[in-house]
Amino acid sequence: MLSACASHGTRKESAMREVDDSQVRVTEHRSHDDLLSAGLGLAGLAGLPTAFIDPLQPTAEELRRRAIQTSWKGIADLGPLGGYGSVYGGVPDVPGREYQAFARIPGARSPHRVLLQLPDNFDRHKRCLVVTASSGSRGIYGAIALAGAWGLPHGCAVAYTDKGTGAGYFDYADDSGVALDGRRAKRGEAELEFQPPPAARTAGIAIKHVHSGDNPEGDWGRHVIQAAQFGLAMLDRAFPAEAPFTPQNTKIIATGISNGGGAVLQAAGLDQEHFFAGVVALEPNVHVQDRGRALYDYATEAAIWLPCALSAEDFAAVPLARGPRGVTLPAWPIRCASLRAQGKLGGNTVMAQAEQARQYLRARGWTDEAMQTAASTTAFDLWRVIAAGYASAYLRRGATDMPCGFHYAAIGAGGLPGVADPVARASWWADGAGIPPGNGIGLFGGVSVSADPTLIGSECLRALWTGDGHEAQALHASVAATAAKLPRSDLPLWVLHGASDGLLPTAFTSEPYVAWLRDEGRRPIYWKVPHAQHFDAFLALPGFGEQHVPLLPYGYAALDRLWAHLYEGAAWPDDLPTPAARPRGNGALTRSTLGLP
Repeated sequence: MLSACASHGTRKESAMREVDDSQVRVTEHRSHDDLLSAGLGLAGLAGLPTAFIDPLQPTAEELRRRAIQTSWKGIADLGPLGGYGSVYGGVPDVPGREYQAFARIPGARSPHRVLLQLPDNFDRHKRCLVVTASSGSRGIYGAIALAGAWGLPHGCAVAYTDKGTGAGYFDYADDSGVALDGRRAKRGEAELEFQPPPAARTAGIAIKHVHSGDNPEGDWGRHVIQAAQFGLAMLDRAFPAEAPFTPQNTKIIATGISNGGGAVLQAAGLDQEHFFAGVVALEPNVHVQDRGRALYDYATEAAIWLPCALSAEDFAAVPLARGPRGVTLPAWPIRCASLRAQGKLGGNTVMAQAEQARQYLRARGWTDEAMQTAASTTAFDLWRVIAAGYASAYLRRGATDMPCGFHYAAIGAGGLPGVADPVARASWWADGAGIPPGNGIGLFGGVSVSADPTLIGSECLRALWTGDGHEAQALHASVAATAAKLPRSDLPLWVLHGASDGLLPTAFTSEPYVAWLRDEGRRPIYWKVPHAQHFDAFLALPGFGEQHVPLLPYGYAALDRLWAHLYEGAAWPDDLPTPAARPRGNGALTRSTLGLP
């Protein structure tokens, strides 16, 4: 029943009108446990991680509260200078109900989560359903700081999908995964968010996005449409006297950020019959066939070349590009030496080699601005982490046969693979970002015994893109399946992206997508926001936030404009000038800094 909705996006009555109660978990959230912040409010969301009475057996309510807090802190800048709640945004108390279930895309091996948040103040006269997909590889609450924070105060119901990602990690050591309520359960005890094929207890940790065997990214658009259909069905259940809720009588607004932004653009390309009333995508990981560059392409390139390039003199003042007292991070000159030994660089000094690496990346489409903010991704070794996980997803590999010798395991004594700490394992669903390392789980393998140990794995991952063997061909086919299709001509569509995004550079993602739409006669609004980068949450880091502005307030502004168009009769603009944002500087964020009208 839950999968049936995916292929009926435009039916005149909502899908899934009858759903077995055993398939849907319905919970009430009132009296210090609301929908938007689980009762924490802004101060609580920004504070220390919420505590569990019994860390070995946290309750479903405790896990939900911490999952919401983790998702907020992973997306929004809640720091004292960031302006959240005063300059833009807010965290009002929003009582209501949640409807959550496991669903499947037809043909998929593994289920995924769908969730509807239905506020008590749902406006039945302005029927509104916001649908979203998690950012990054996060779990079901991974877009709450965007879709929930905007939609719930507007009286909209908000439907979420984890789009086949999330922290439903499976631990082979005790054969346990995550049940619908977020608590750990062993294979056979309950339906699990992710249950991979059996393997030895030493097989490590299996990750849903990476090891499901489904290439979920190729179906992200279908996930979004399915979540919207689930939302309509739950509205039918909540208000049977007013059913059916359909796309014809309920305006469906799709919005997402990062991977979630790419997911709603994929969904827009599947909507040819007025399912969506409008789409707002922030910093989307969007791929257009034969235009721009796919994430796997430039991530594997960055993993090899950026450590050296960021040693260049031009990046000496970039936060996270240098260690204490401006000293280059030790591993980065070593990478320059490795590339020189391979004959890919010349020069007898690190500065000369780094400048050559920088020029190489510039010729490949990287801007200095993107490289500057990519210093954070590079310092945290995220390029290699992203590439290892995505390679396994694209090649549909399991936990025991990941490409290039990589695998995930609990971090034991001395940083070696070991057994998970039971306390950490109990909170994985609430604390995990979707793809480790983190929360006591490490990425192992793909290294050599050398001065530059991670290079061999990064080169192996790169060869899966540049090579022509059967594995490279299979990977390219999976990436091709993620390409966005053309949205309908009359769909209000707004794309926003930070000009300083170093993780999903605009030159590889939003710009080719918007150019393609315009070439095909579409009229998207596009804001390339000056001084905005990919991670609003990083703006609380000393020396980083002073140089940037958050992207979330521009997303809220775009959604406000869409609301005015849909419900107040305002004309949809053909285009709008991009706000003249300025760096935040040493002080607190101000409205004038954002440059919003």
